[in-house]
Amino acid sequence: MKIFKRILLISFVILAVAVYFNFPKLNFISGYASKNMASTVFLTNRSAESVELNDNDVPLINLAEVETDGKSATASVFGLMARKAICNEGLGCTLVNKDYDPNIKIPVPQRVKNENDLAFPYGDKEPKDTVFPNVDYDQLQKAMDQAFTNNEVQKTRTVLVAHKNHIIGEKYLEGFTKDTPILGWSMTKSVLATLYGILEYEGKIDLNEPVLLEGWEKDDRKKITLNHLLRMQSGLEWEEDYTSISDVTRMFFMDADMTKAQGEKKAIAAPTEVWNYSSGTSNLLSGILRKRFKTHQEYINYPYQALIDKIGMSSMLMETDMKGNFVGSSYAWANTRDWAKFGLLYLNKGNWNGEQLFGPSWVSYVSEPTILSDGTYGGHFWLNANGKYPDVPRDLYSANGYQGQRVFIIPSKDVVVVRTGLAEDPDFDINLFLKNVLAAIKNK
Repeated sequence: MKIFKRILLISFVILAVAVYFNFPKLNFISGYASKNMASTVFLTNRSAESVELNDNDVPLINLAEVETDGKSATASVFGLMARKAICNEGLGCTLVNKDYDPNIKIPVPQRVKNENDLAFPYGDKEPKDTVFPNVDYDQLQKAMDQAFTNNEVQKTRTVLVAHKNHIIGEKYLEGFTKDTPILGWSMTKSVLATLYGILEYEGKIDLNEPVLLEGWEKDDRKKITLNHLLRMQSGLEWEEDYTSISDVTRMFFMDADMTKAQGEKKAIAAPTEVWNYSSGTSNLLSGILRKRFKTHQEYINYPYQALIDKIGMSSMLMETDMKGNFVGSSYAWANTRDWAKFGLLYLNKGNWNGEQLFGPSWVSYVSEPTILSDGTYGGHFWLNANGKYPDVPRDLYSANGYQGQRVFIIPSKDVVVVRTGLAEDPDFDINLFLKNVLAAIKNK
């Protein structure tokens, strides 16, 4: 009995110490757990048990206990710091705080679903059985299979390879299909940037004109342009640290309006003098986009009318914050085929079945290395210009998201590769995966 009491006491002390040192983080732990649970169950119809065992099974987040009714989720850690996420049709799920007012309604996007008899990518009919003589299909299958081996480590969920606008291979983990929406995380940044590419092509914006937010005219921030923001070189202060209480965790788990945090930061350098990756910058761009429209409804409609529904990404949904701003840094969902359509739009230099959405110069812009990024970053896209992936062509550029969500665009191979999962380098070797895939596709 004494031994039992001693063990119980030691366990209690360990638990108390753990809670004490992580108490400031409990808000974020509960917030992440409830938001991720609510969105995944609501948008993908996956079970709460699956989310708990897989998606939320990461350090600290797995401490949270989550309850969901399918349209909301509430999480807490040892009964402390309860947080709730609430879901609405057409808008996804939003983490709410004490200021949440259920009587304030956010407009629902007015969507136009693509209904035609065309096959992928220009429609949703099953792809034609096109066989390319330059593709070794057996080798390609082996490359995709290897992405799912030792999957307790690699944690791959879906893989798709498209060549010359045709799907030449795809594979799905059990429980996932071609129709399962996947959270793109920071791949959303590339979707957001594309809206600016469309506006530029239409002659409605100049990337090099100063943004001039309220208050910026009084200091060096008056020199910041859309180009600086798209290239993450504004010089604004920002801490992108997900392991601590930082600018980015405060924004995601505390702010009702996520578009404000970055804009309220001071300048620590002149534009172009530093490169600093910032989710706050992407959400600031979402807020700047909203100001271009007279009504909230027009803003909510725009991504769908100008891009998403235009190219038939019918499964894609962009979630909003409490104030109805798109969380342009992180919260776009789409199935694997629709993520591939996004990559193919870029592979086709902005032309979609004869309609030009943005110009070829925009592709050059987003894939041009930003100074001080060491050749790794362009305009809200990641690059291989410095040979980060040594066995892959240097012209590769990609939309990247947390835990290895990727849309790889490789112009020299006329290839788009989509990979989604719960792990990235080094657990999932991207260079080896792409090397194996591309080895199956010979240049003609």
